[in-house]
Order: sequence, then C-alpha cells, then structure tokens
Amino acid sequence: MQRYGSVIGVKAEQLDEYKRLHAAVWPGVLKMIKQCHIRNYSIYLRKMPAGQCYLFSYFEYTGSDFAVDMARMAADPETQRWWAVCKPCQHPLPDRAAGEWWAPAEEVFHCD
Repeated sequence: MQRYGSVIGVKAEQLDEYKRLHAAVWPGVLKMIKQCHIRNYSIYLRKMPAGQCYLFSYFEYTGSDFAVDMARMAADPETQRWWAVCKPCQHPLPDRAAGEWWAPAEEVFHCD
C-alpha cells in the first residue's frame, strides 16, 4: 500500500459549491475510485488568515500499477464529467509540475 497526499487551492467564492458537490459525490465516481484501488480517501480544507483556501487530499493506493489505474480513472466518462464540475472551484498551485492539477505533497512523517 502506498500513501499519497496532494494540495490544491480552492476559490473562496466557490467553497460552498465545492462542499455541496462533495457532500453527495456521484455513485459512479465513487465506484471508479474503488475500482482503481484507492482506499481511505479524504479531502481536508484549510482557510488561511489572508483569505486563501487550500485543500489537502490523502488516499491509500492498494493496486500494483498506479499509472495504469490513474489512466483508467481519467478515461472514465463519468469521472471526466465530475472533474469538469469540480475544476471551476479549484485553482492549482503555480509551482506544480507540467500536467499536474493537484500538486503532490511529500510525506515527512507517518505513524501507524
């Protein structure tokens, strides 16, 4: 099992919409997440004093080929529609790598 963390900005004026969407994630999207071997998936919100808002995502990957599973998820039509309604709420970090939307976070500590 591999743990993944990532960060993205969320537009303050879209925060309520983002929360509304994630209070009722589409069943097909949840099914695809599980089919792609993702477990224990959580998204946390952090509001900064200057008014910026950031999301931190954490999940555990239990499959054997992360790239293949992520390509499968990205090719899923319902997941694509879900991302299309969520994307306007987000603003990616300016220093993310080319092709990334959420920026990966480095794990610096873990305790079971």
